[in-house]
Amino acid sequence: MTLPELQRAIYQQSVEEQLFLLETLVQALKVAQQTKLERRAIVARLWGCLKKNGQPALTDHDIGPMQEERLVEKYLK
Repeated sequence: MTLPELQRAIYQQSVEEQLFLLETLVQALKVAQQTKLERRAIVARLWGCLKKNGQPALTDHDIGPMQEERLVEKYLK
């Protein structure tokens, strides 16, 4: 269903059904926002794990060999 079709269908519903749709949209948006916030928190924690006291954070160049080593251990040993 396209957005214009959906908009037309909403106007054809009763007020009770429109309110129910509104509640459903609000709940869906809350879940989407919460998921986004959770991802940000996870990234912030992981970023903190990569930092070493008094040293700069690891770069992609530094992490590449670690990833390769882990994959070799996981799949080839």
